[in-house]
Amino acid sequence: MSDIQDPSAYDPKAVEAAAQTHWQATAAFAVREDASRPKYYCLSMLPYPSGALHMGHVRNYTIGDVISRHRRMKGFNVLQPMGWDAFGLPAENAAIKNKTAPAQWTYKNIEHMRGQLQRLGFAYDWTREFATCTPEYYRWEQLMFTRLMKKGLVYRKNSVVNWDPVDHTVLANEQVIDGRGWRSGALVEKREIPQWFLKITDYAQELLDGLDTLSGWPEAVKTMQRNWIGRSEGLEIRFAVDGLAEPLEVFTTRPDTLMGVTYVAVAAEHPVALWAASGNPAVRAFIDECRRGGVSEAELETQEKKGIFTGLHAVHPVSGEKVPVWIANFVLMGYGTGAVMAVPGHDERDFEFAHKYGLPIKQVVAIEGETYDTNTWQDWYADKADPRMHVVNSGALDRLGYQAAFDALAQKLAGEGLGRRRVNFRLRDWGVSRQRYWGCPIPVIYCEKCGALPVPEDQLPVKLPEDVAFTGVASPIKADPEWRKTTCPGCGGAAERETDTFDTFMESSWYYARYTSPGATDLVDARANYWLPVDQYIGGIEHAIMHLMYFRFYHKLMRDAGLVKSDEPATNLLCQGMVVADTFFRENPGAPNDWFNPADVDVVRDAKGHATGAVLRSDGQPVQIGGTEKMAKSKNNGVDPQTMVDRYGADTVRLFSMFAAPPEQSLEWNEAGVEGMARFLRRLWSQVQKHVAEGPAPALDAAALDGAQKALRRQVHETIQKVGDDYGRRHTFNTAIAAVMELLNAIAKFDDASAPGRALRQEAFEAVTLLLNPITPHTSHALWQRLSHAEVTLEDVPFPQPDPAALVREAATLAVQVNGKLRGTIEVSVNAGKDTIEALALAEPNVQKFLEGLAVRKVIVVPGKIVNIVAG
Repeated sequence: MSDIQDPSAYDPKAVEAAAQTHWQATAAFAVREDASRPKYYCLSMLPYPSGALHMGHVRNYTIGDVISRHRRMKGFNVLQPMGWDAFGLPAENAAIKNKTAPAQWTYKNIEHMRGQLQRLGFAYDWTREFATCTPEYYRWEQLMFTRLMKKGLVYRKNSVVNWDPVDHTVLANEQVIDGRGWRSGALVEKREIPQWFLKITDYAQELLDGLDTLSGWPEAVKTMQRNWIGRSEGLEIRFAVDGLAEPLEVFTTRPDTLMGVTYVAVAAEHPVALWAASGNPAVRAFIDECRRGGVSEAELETQEKKGIFTGLHAVHPVSGEKVPVWIANFVLMGYGTGAVMAVPGHDERDFEFAHKYGLPIKQVVAIEGETYDTNTWQDWYADKADPRMHVVNSGALDRLGYQAAFDALAQKLAGEGLGRRRVNFRLRDWGVSRQRYWGCPIPVIYCEKCGALPVPEDQLPVKLPEDVAFTGVASPIKADPEWRKTTCPGCGGAAERETDTFDTFMESSWYYARYTSPGATDLVDARANYWLPVDQYIGGIEHAIMHLMYFRFYHKLMRDAGLVKSDEPATNLLCQGMVVADTFFRENPGAPNDWFNPADVDVVRDAKGHATGAVLRSDGQPVQIGGTEKMAKSKNNGVDPQTMVDRYGADTVRLFSMFAAPPEQSLEWNEAGVEGMARFLRRLWSQVQKHVAEGPAPALDAAALDGAQKALRRQVHETIQKVGDDYGRRHTFNTAIAAVMELLNAIAKFDDASAPGRALRQEAFEAVTLLLNPITPHTSHALWQRLSHAEVTLEDVPFPQPDPAALVREAATLAVQVNGKLRGTIEVSVNAGKDTIEALALAEPNVQKFLEGLAVRKVIVVPGKIVNIVAG
């Protein structure tokens, strides 16, 4: 019998506690490899243990849980794990603020968030849980790194970073605000420091080609990755520089515009720039100014374009003309060769720079019918795809199109040793060094005699000390000489450890594989090839480039190391939309606005549920409505999931998060909608309890049902068919819920107390319970027990299948139009002939009313759909 104390009333807390106790006692979601069943690996991106779940977490993980539970009911052996992406800057920032160690803050948050996830009833195999900040996890990525060093896929070189001169630390781009450190306020400097890199560019073409095999990934994600990889074919061209031994090398995809080069621009860190600065204080001052700027492409795109002439001239490789060499703040040393040939006549950025500094602008491309003006930029100047485009003012290249000019220059420059064809990628090698404390130590030892060596495998893991005092001024392992001291594995002499730590993308790039092989004595073992690739991966589209690119790259590294057999880590990807909510504020003249949480505001809404006015509950005074935006701390419009679970129950929160919008679209938070879901569950509970109180239902004899009974049974099985498709193929959970709601309404209207009626109602309630189980598992667990199934746990019950016989319709409803306007409906046998349908349509009373005084000219019958009467 039911383990609910009072089955007559719906008590979410009791219902959910009973189900969760049962799942825990029976280890219901622990899973092992089973060759007799098809496997299904469903994975949601692991969370950062910030201390509390937000509604975005709830939505993401509910989507995964619905898919997982449905697949289990379909007979799959389902793996759905959970862990913690536990290294990173937020823990350091919190440690500074709260005067605690990052480890202590992180482990406390993990414990709290684990409880929140369990309260929501997600069907995780908790035996596979791990936190990426533990040595038991990160020792294996240290091992992988040492193997990659030996294979030549790792290297160390100088790279430009944001440096805070007060906190003596490297800052991420997002920690630089208006050119200053986020915490110290000091002007940020660019510094060149040695960093470790993984050769992701060795896999650039494979990463690009692999996108064509990912039919289950959103096109938007694949497009973003293609653009980020950025394959381009062009020429690498050499410009000799007067007074220097080494030429400048530039890469261009527009060699057809070579005769339009009027200057060359180099990065502030380029050797040519540094040489020029050695004897020129103005150049040196400009380079120092550039060092205080950002290092991200996004910042370079938006900042004011600045430059300075080096005093040097380059020799044009075709004309022999001298063109000035400038230092420009929009050229990055880390991209390409750190030098660009500037064609202001046909590149908008170069055009802007040339106008600012009075540099020449030459037209070398023309399109018939278009007029060129050196004072006004027009988009066609840079268009190489227009078939009318041809080269001008370029000597032997004149009248050639883009490809013909490309080929001619490639042949000429290659023959003279001044250029060559080259495929270039926008993708750059992955810099994995971080000069922070809270991260996985990079397993490298430095010896003055032997150089940089990998830590021997038997000395792994290199453990990060956790019990430290952290102020944010310097990494504790950089400041601790005793931690750095070690012995060289090559010569046995004194040596020091690397004090940089890994980029946290390292941990999240292979975590999915570790879930498959808990306790393995390598990154993974043979179990990985049973579970991989992931069948359904779920997470935000904001991870489309960085995480998902590294995720794919690391899988190929593991494949090439013989650890896995598949080429890609995940077959299908679902990117859920954001959770958005209303914002409310009051203006503060001369100061930032005061933002109020929706929970503290009383809102007046229109008939569609949109806010039209609001007052702050604490003082009764009006607040302004700021629009609907993504839930965020900055606008104080986040909704605490725990509050909603305490108020309405986990199943209600899960149901609303699946009903309010399709998974890929933004979900607008509306507590009235949450209350609506709570009412639906109470109504379902009440109807089932009433049915159960009437005593056991007899067995169903489908062949003996009458017309009304057959109609309800048909709706039951049409709903089963639709919901199964919505869960499995379409992932449109909102329409699945809507169909179940319609069915429950039909059951409520089915006033039939006969034995066949009660038997049909039993089948219908069982169907509703099973159809809702992936979304509201606690409630379904309890209702299944109440429906006389206490001896069979719901985890072992398959997803219902539609009865083909029940889906057969004996009658159809046809719309009847008169001159194209709907005037009535008729019920006809599915086997009715055209003459019968015409007669019934013409006899329909409302149709006759609109035919008065008119002659019927034609009757058009569309079988199974509509009758259109043409009269005049």
